[in-house]
This record gives sequence, structure tokens and C-alpha cells, in this order.
Amino acid sequence: MAVINSFMDLIVYQKSYKLAMEIFEITKNFPKEEKYSLIDQVRRSSRSISANIAEAWAKKNMSVTSVVN
Repeated sequence: MAVINSFMDLIVYQKSYKLAMEIFEITKNFPKEEKYSLIDQVRRSSRSISANIAEAWAKKNMSVTSVVN
């Protein structure tokens, strides 16, 4: 079993990050008139997955630190 020291070690984070990068590449081929509506929304939502994982990891670690101090 692997040791998890950071949210970046989580498989779910790695997969969500990879998927966000793939979505970014795919949306490059979308029509230019969608640049500020659909493309922007799809890209932001794909990035929010890994961002939410990182935020949850930080909150978990802050609550543990608060209890110890």
C-alpha cells in the first residue's frame, strides 16, 4: 500500500487532473464563437474537480492540526 503524503498522491486527483488536461485539449477544437461561453464553462468545471479535492485535503489537514495544537 502506497503512502499518501499529499492530495497529489491520490489516484482520484491524478485522474481528475489528467481528465482536465484532456478536456482542455479537446475544447481547443470547438468553434471560436463558443470561446467565451461553452468552452470557458467546460474548462472551469473540469478544473474544479481537482481543485475541490485539494481544498478538501487542506481542510482535513487543518482540522487535524487544530486539534493537536
